[in-house]
Amino acid sequence: MERMFEGKTILITGGTGSFGQKFTQVLLKEYNPKAIRIYSRGELKQVEMERRINNPKVRFFIGDVRDRDRLYRAMNGVDIVVHAAALKHVPVCEYNPIEAVKTNIDGAVNIIDAAIDNNVEKVLALSTDKAAQPVNLYGATKLVAEKLFVQGNAYTGANKTKFACVRYGNVLGSSGSVVPLFLEQRKRGEITITDERMTRFWITLEQGVQIVINGIKNMKGGEIFVPKIPSMKITDLADVMAPNTIRKTIGIRPGEKLHEVLLTADEAAHAREYVDHFVIEPEHKFWVLALEEGKKLAPEFTYSSDNNKEWLDKGKLKNILEKDGLM
Repeated sequence: MERMFEGKTILITGGTGSFGQKFTQVLLKEYNPKAIRIYSRGELKQVEMERRINNPKVRFFIGDVRDRDRLYRAMNGVDIVVHAAALKHVPVCEYNPIEAVKTNIDGAVNIIDAAIDNNVEKVLALSTDKAAQPVNLYGATKLVAEKLFVQGNAYTGANKTKFACVRYGNVLGSSGSVVPLFLEQRKRGEITITDERMTRFWITLEQGVQIVINGIKNMKGGEIFVPKIPSMKITDLADVMAPNTIRKTIGIRPGEKLHEVLLTADEAAHAREYVDHFVIEPEHKFWVLALEEGKKLAPEFTYSSDNNKEWLDKGKLKNILEKDGLM
């Protein structure tokens, strides 16, 4: 058993979301934390999660990342923060841009300040492929949040707090993914596809949790961890989930990309490749990697969902969906 969480107090913002719930389950089952603090706005979700988990190590804090004072109180005595709270539905953020800024950007500032002043050891923030070359407000706010967390290391002074990010793609079956939409549309006999050429990065919740655990384990401060994850075609997912259902193409929605990018050519100039992930290093150095660590990337290298080397075909998609009870 890994000992990095043993005896530690961990705070998860947005902890009642799909990631937070799975992360909590894994921590309790495979590690031995002192306490887990679930920080979120929704009273009902907290009550439901508390009943399901029923573990005295897990405590529930009603609070918003916009609320600086509440975060300060919630982080008192915390060792590790995983920041998963965000407004993340693209159309919602497009329609409510100021609210997205308040949560995703102002909230990030509050997390950074509260963590430094409470002498938290490590803060790992969850980001998204939409932060790379953003074309929508959600992606733009997450890009700013990434910059804030990376540069948060410049504010720590004599304190020990380290900040880093993980950036990954769509989580299969999460509330923001297309899978629940297809399930609901299938009942009505017609599913909608924005563009048949569309590709996406896809991971399972379990993979997302492991990516975060590895990030916490390996972070030095200032990195953006980008996992190597498979891509899939939206048409393959539709074929697997609704093979005999009418399909309607409706066109790309405002703020939506045809293909997603996890690592841009500009970022590749200060990134390194490892066996199962990339690390985007901070341009203002907070630490220096040993020369033998990682491999430099080729000029103009990009990592996007359409140029990926690893793909989920229909058979793999079906196996994953069946395993997760999403068929």
